[in-house]
Amino acid sequence: MLTEGHVYTELRAATLTDDTPPYGLVEAAAIAVVDGKIAWVGPQEDLPAIYAGLKTSSLAGRLVTPALIDCHTHVVHGGNRAAEFELRLNGASYEEVARAGGGINSTVTATRAASVEDLIAQALPRVDAMLAEGVTTIEVKSGYGLDRETELNMLRAARALPKHRPVRVVTSFLGAHAVPADYKDRADAYITEICIPTLRAAHSEGLVDAVDGFCEGIAFSPEQIAPVFDAAQELGLPVKLHAEQLSNLGGAKLAASYGALSADHIEYLDSEGVAALAEAGTVAVILPGAFYTLRETQMPPIELLRQAGVPMALATDCNPGSAPMTSLLLTMNMGCTLFRMTPEEALRGVTIHAARALGLSDCGTLAAGQRADLAIWDVSHPAELAYRIGFNPLHARIFGGSQ
Repeated sequence: MLTEGHVYTELRAATLTDDTPPYGLVEAAAIAVVDGKIAWVGPQEDLPAIYAGLKTSSLAGRLVTPALIDCHTHVVHGGNRAAEFELRLNGASYEEVARAGGGINSTVTATRAASVEDLIAQALPRVDAMLAEGVTTIEVKSGYGLDRETELNMLRAARALPKHRPVRVVTSFLGAHAVPADYKDRADAYITEICIPTLRAAHSEGLVDAVDGFCEGIAFSPEQIAPVFDAAQELGLPVKLHAEQLSNLGGAKLAASYGALSADHIEYLDSEGVAALAEAGTVAVILPGAFYTLRETQMPPIELLRQAGVPMALATDCNPGSAPMTSLLLTMNMGCTLFRMTPEEALRGVTIHAARALGLSDCGTLAAGQRADLAIWDVSHPAELAYRIGFNPLHARIFGGSQ
């Protein structure tokens, strides 16, 4: 007989394991958790006798979903860009601000001036806001150092976050985020002299889970991103890419050709790019927060992605410039309201598809063998999670079986 574990009863389980019944919803369900993992989930009346001796808690009909996953964030950085927010409201475009020395490079200055301890301290309030909405897994990118030591410090800070909070962190090396001021008009040299050697150093220190890049006119071309991805492949690291956010340079097709985990933003993605993602099994990560903040008008091709069967994830894109937001619940609402995603697509986008965008297979659904990362909600239907604005119905967050 099992002696350690917990059984949650009298709940509604949105398992997200079956596309046929909406949300994979199991009414009058029970979930057994043993050793930090889901041991069993299903109708309460079918609960196996082996779990009868475990501590039991009634959830009084509450909804249980997989805990949320924020699969695209820049949560570690120095400073903020409120002044640039004001400039944009007074008429300057994001590209104009960037070319004038603002944008990413202004955050680079603040981040280079911060110690690892400073970066951790500044990131923790943002992380706390995410955890308060039922998030248990956060992807964190570098990319605001653009020199060897600061890029490494960002990744060190990201790796340290779980020492301060009950959260799982997945790191992405984003050295190819922008061309730093000291390499102006020498993007190729920056890739060769700084970006790729820093990637190798980060990998040797065990700081990297994936490699990212920003493929855009104000950043790097596909031809410049390719050597970074070649280095990633050599190191055995998966890739992902900021692609087609402001224009269509073919970044998504490049990412797909490397079997990328995800292509992110993709407002300007065309049908060829959609087909490439579908063939490669690459996740499309939709980032409505940046679309909203930059007041963009070109929407990602949601219907084309849907028709092609491309899995769609949603993420906050938490960053100091184009998406200073930490709310995945608001992101879900934006995905539905701005882009006409369905509430079920939104919930899958911050659970099972977000996990896939990070290359994770042990979370994102309620199924036996998965991590017991659960979100318990005071709602009567899963659609309420995307429906409400500025309202947090989280009742409890379970991380690895512990509340």
